[in-house]
Amino acid sequence: MGLADIDNVDKKILRLLQNEGGLSHAALAERVGASSASCWRRIKALESAGMLGPTVRLVRPEAVGRGLTVFCQVRMKAHDSAARSDFERFVESHEEVLECYSMSGDWDYLLRVVVGDVQDYERLLMQGILTHPAVATSSSHFALKRVKYSTSVPV
Repeated sequence: MGLADIDNVDKKILRLLQNEGGLSHAALAERVGASSASCWRRIKALESAGMLGPTVRLVRPEAVGRGLTVFCQVRMKAHDSAARSDFERFVESHEEVLECYSMSGDWDYLLRVVVGDVQDYERLLMQGILTHPAVATSSSHFALKRVKYSTSVPV
């Protein structure tokens, strides 16, 4: 099942659930103009097709003492699969790294990190990222203000 295989009701369901994941089937049904049972079946089909992942609640980082966002670019010393796998396991083991992307271009990885302050980030950088045996260098960019943030994928 791909985007071409879903109808307008499915698209409405996807849009609504991305912004209000806790909607009951009844409330969702009312908003999309379908029955509750139909919505339940559609949600199950969208989950089975891999279009809908787990239901989560988003936490505001600043409300839990993680108000500093840093984007860290990482360049590797070597590009063999063992070095990359080891670095990716390292990233997975650090909860303050929310996102990690393998990149094209001059840098090998881009990390989005949330920490409490510059000292927290310095510890991660100096005692973690830069001491990792596969890492050659990094470049850090501190977010001054979040202008736009969305978890909703256009459907």
